[in-house]
Amino acid sequence: MTDYIATTDVDDILGSDWAEEGEKTAAVLQANAWMTARSVVAGDPVEGAIKTAGAYLAQEAAAGNLYADTQGDIKRTRVKADTVESETEYQDGARARSGNLSFVFDLLRPYFPVGGGSTFPVRRA
Repeated sequence: MTDYIATTDVDDILGSDWAEEGEKTAAVLQANAWMTARSVVAGDPVEGAIKTAGAYLAQEAAAGNLYADTQGDIKRTRVKADTVESETEYQDGARARSGNLSFVFDLLRPYFPVGGGSTFPVRRA
């Protein structure tokens, strides 16, 4: 696993109150794992946009949103009581995503490998 960010990086970017002290190490671990799993390509030193994205990922992890349990996608829900009506419908495969995760995707998009997959050298015999 690649270490894109450290707890001190997140404290510098978001301030020291982004999570309880006991949660910070696990949250940073999850953020680094999340970026590693998506093959984020970082330079040395790690670019500021990647550190910022990692900080927001760590904040999401501390809030329980990064690797949160999800329920099945809602196709249609309708609730009606007197004059109040509520209706929810999601397309197949759609999932809710927090604003911070959308921001993180946009920050990291330039660092995703072309084609979305892993790159490796190919040699002919």
